[in-house]
Amino acid sequence: MFENLLVQGLSGLASASSLFLVASGLTVIFGVTRIVNFAHGSLYMLGAYLAWTLVTNLPRGHFGFWGGVLAAALIVGVVGVLIEVLLLRRIYKAPELFQLLATFGVVLIVQDLALMIWGPQDLLGPRAPGLRGATEILGVRFPLYELFLIFVGPVVLGLLWLLFHRTRWGTRVRAATADREMVGALGVNQRLLFTTVFFLGACLAGLGGALQLPRESVNLQMDLAIIAEAFVVVVIGGLGSLPGAFLAALLIGQMQAFGILIFPKITLVLAFLVMAVVLILRPYGLLGRPPASAHAAQVVEPPYPPPSPAFRALGLATVAVALLLPPFLGDFALIVFTEIAIMVLFAASLHFIMGPGGMASFGHAAYFGLGAYGAALLVKHVAAPMEIGLLAAPFAAGLAGVVFGWFCVRLSGVYAAMLTLAFAQIAWSAAFQWVELTGGDNGILGVWPSDWARNKLAYYYLALLLCLGATLLLRRAIMAPFGYALRAGRDSPLRAEAIGMDGFRIRWVAFILAAVAAGIAGGLFAYAKGSVFPTYMAIPRSVDALLMVLLGGVQTLSGPIVGALAYTWIHEQLMRLFELWRLLLGAVILLLVLFFPQGLAGAAQRAAEKRA
Repeated sequence: MFENLLVQGLSGLASASSLFLVASGLTVIFGVTRIVNFAHGSLYMLGAYLAWTLVTNLPRGHFGFWGGVLAAALIVGVVGVLIEVLLLRRIYKAPELFQLLATFGVVLIVQDLALMIWGPQDLLGPRAPGLRGATEILGVRFPLYELFLIFVGPVVLGLLWLLFHRTRWGTRVRAATADREMVGALGVNQRLLFTTVFFLGACLAGLGGALQLPRESVNLQMDLAIIAEAFVVVVIGGLGSLPGAFLAALLIGQMQAFGILIFPKITLVLAFLVMAVVLILRPYGLLGRPPASAHAAQVVEPPYPPPSPAFRALGLATVAVALLLPPFLGDFALIVFTEIAIMVLFAASLHFIMGPGGMASFGHAAYFGLGAYGAALLVKHVAAPMEIGLLAAPFAAGLAGVVFGWFCVRLSGVYAAMLTLAFAQIAWSAAFQWVELTGGDNGILGVWPSDWARNKLAYYYLALLLCLGATLLLRRAIMAPFGYALRAGRDSPLRAEAIGMDGFRIRWVAFILAAVAAGIAGGLFAYAKGSVFPTYMAIPRSVDALLMVLLGGVQTLSGPIVGALAYTWIHEQLMRLFELWRLLLGAVILLLVLFFPQGLAGAAQRAAEKRA
């Protein structure tokens, strides 16, 4: 028994050390630039692939292996500099979530570039010279390389502490982390500072990936697998806090190591459970601090302008096409049109809390998926008809919105967004592992519409009616007194509360309404596909919703509609026509980010205002 506990404890320390390498780079980058760098996992993956290429081609031995690892980390650092100079430097003044969209475009491009260069197969690297075999610790044999990794984390932490506390550059970085506006006012070259910080963060990510070479195979799924855990560590520790990230990595590493022995069924979501508990008890993480807002200017977004005659005409024309064209289309086109209608409502539900409410959500797919499961479970267990299932879908999603929203709306910024992600992952884990109820990974099959809606055209009109009606109701709520109160709490929460508004209750109700609308979309999607799987509430589905809202424009009412139409159509066409569709989709996203920083609808609105 003692031997097992010792091995698990040491393995947890090794995993924690590896996780800290990646999370430390993410912490440094966010602390100074305030960019939620979703591409940090791609840099980690590049480090692993480059290390494999260098190590397998250089002469065998210490120089070949360790030289290849260090060279891979430096090359990834250069890649990070290119990303910062060519892309991120141009959008530092754009909304933070739009910067997230840009980094996600980089993720798509890097994935397909890695596929082109290294192929789809897993790659196995050699063992580290001098660290092969095992050593005996208290009578237990433990791998030497794992023991080496245990020491890497504290060494890196110590070196970073010396860098930030004993150098002039480190002093500037710490000052920028505390108040970057004041640092700029004092004459510090922020561009150069941001570039060097990004280089350091990218090097740490590349080093973390390169050091995994003797431990695991190199594959194309490494980026998304590590980025979620790295975000969890950064948020638990406190954004911008290196000691907090190290403490959080230790906590997550040990919980995962021993959790598999004590609670094997929750290991998939254990890190997110820990994050949810920490954020509920300490909203800014273990060692984090509330953001310094004394010197920050209050950003008040302009009110939503009434649609111009041209926009109204375009909207009516779009509705006319949606009503009149489908009878002349084939089955495949009807399936695409139905999915577009559902995605419009899904995006509009997320925009309802992101735009007027100012509450970002990284886990909005939870309510989409719970709506789908709310309908599918009734079909599976009580053979309920479609009409009952479509009523149960928003009820199930709304119930989750009541519970999850009560916690989420108490936080703000990235912390609130990460808490929504934690709850979404908890819901996904329940659907994935509760096999007796949900079917687990096999999903629920046979979720078909009623006989009168089996025809694809009839079901399309049903979906269009419900999605269009729910979207218009959300739009009406935004322009009602409730919407004005919601926006007042977003722009000036202290003033709103001073005049008697209950900001918590208003945000909570908005969160519930958004969950209900997403549940309607999920229920319709379940009957459209005829099946439900846990992937409906996984992270990629939440990312799809974010992409649609951000592509359209958060600051416009028509943004989610335009974004859903554009993203769904582009995604569908690229998947059909090109094998490397991710690379092209990422390039399209980057072009939109660079030339339409306010989104497609926002750019059109500004152009109309200039003409007026």
